[in-house]
Amino acid sequence: MARRGSYAKGIAKRGEILTTALELVAQQGFRRTSIKDIADAVRLTQAGLLHYFDSKDELWVEILRRRDEIDNATDWHTSDPAAFLAAIVRHNTEVPGLVQMFVNLSAAAATDPEHPAHEYFRQRYENSRRDLAADFRTMQQDGRLRPDVDPEELTSVLLAISDGMQIQWLYDPTRDMAEHVELVARLAIAQAVPSS
Repeated sequence: MARRGSYAKGIAKRGEILTTALELVAQQGFRRTSIKDIADAVRLTQAGLLHYFDSKDELWVEILRRRDEIDNATDWHTSDPAAFLAAIVRHNTEVPGLVQMFVNLSAAAATDPEHPAHEYFRQRYENSRRDLAADFRTMQQDGRLRPDVDPEELTSVLLAISDGMQIQWLYDPTRDMAEHVELVARLAIAQAVPSS
């Protein structure tokens, strides 16, 4: 019985670490948030903090997973997948440190199949492409998307624009990331319904 309580406490502490780390990265930035900062905030030593994760890189991946859980629980879902993607991108302007973390890991470190974040990003892109493309197919069947637009290709292009605009936005925060996602969506939707 004591083991169960200990296990539950471990799960709770891991959750506290991820919540705190997510807040710190969002506020301070990816590069300015150290393992020591996170450990201090949750009253652990650095070694004690890493006891809950296989490595520092696994901690970063778990922070991104936690961010995804929160984003997916937010009521941004609409019948328009481009509007959904634009809403997420618009929200990202409020958490620049997480955008910085996402870009740093996805565009560099995680492209190495041996990196702990590789599988996370591979699966994340696969799921995003599958889900958004299915929503675009539904729009196409409803006559809200041009019939000559391939839903899978549109999805890939919108994800590429979203990721690319995040990079540009990190250099120049005056860039409107969501506006560019919406532009491509408008081009795909243009003339979907024949004019009367």
